Amino acid sequence: MKFTDKNVLLFDLDGTLIDSVPDLALSINQMLHELDMKPYPTDTIRSWVGNGAAVLTKRALSGHIDINPDLDPAYVEKALSIFLAYYEQNVCVDTTLYPNVKSTLENLHRDGYRLVIVTNKPEQFVRPILKHLGLDNLFEMVVGGDSLPKRKPDPMQLTYVCETLGVKASSCLMIGDSKNDIFAATAAKMQSIGLTYGYNHGEDINSHGASLVLDNFADIIEALVPVEESAH
Repeated sequence: MKFTDKNVLLFDLDGTLIDSVPDLALSINQMLHELDMKPYPTDTIRSWVGNGAAVLTKRALSGHIDINPDLDPAYVEKALSIFLAYYEQNVCVDTTLYPNVKSTLENLHRDGYRLVIVTNKPEQFVRPILKHLGLDNLFEMVVGGDSLPKRKPDPMQLTYVCETLGVKASSCLMIGDSKNDIFAATAAKMQSIGLTYGYNHGEDINSHGASLVLDNFADIIEALVPVEESAH
């Protein structure tokens, strides 16, 4: 499949551009230690990532991907604030870019595509990560999980990007690794690319209705017909 008439590319962050699990796991375990709770292996915490900081905290307190409905909200708030404080210190210690991400983004930027981050990660952490990894000059706009009242899978963040940049959803493409990205795009009437390598809780990304599914980030370039070519 080839996408035509796209000039704005919206990217999820965690599980799409970066593998942030090592630093998230470190910070979650520091939080659990402070609360006198047992730590968890990184691979266990990896299975909990992808729905934002609050959900990750609740899963850690529950010790399971299914959140304990009896968690005390005040305790959750305390735990979340502890986790965020630790994560602020560890935000880009062992976080890495996935293969081909930087070169592909640089090529897309050079070719004139407008690049945007749409993530459920709290906004305060996004810019430091982009800066540390040398991506901070590539993105025109960053929308975090706490930037607006709602976030993916709700379409609000995507619609906000369209309104802010003055573009139609049909000229945008959402690129992400989880069903939240695909569902948000579908609700915003936007086409989407699903990536197979990220954090989708063991579910097959093919099952969520993405317009195209790719294994390799670099293949995004091949999937796009440049605007000037698609006009002919």
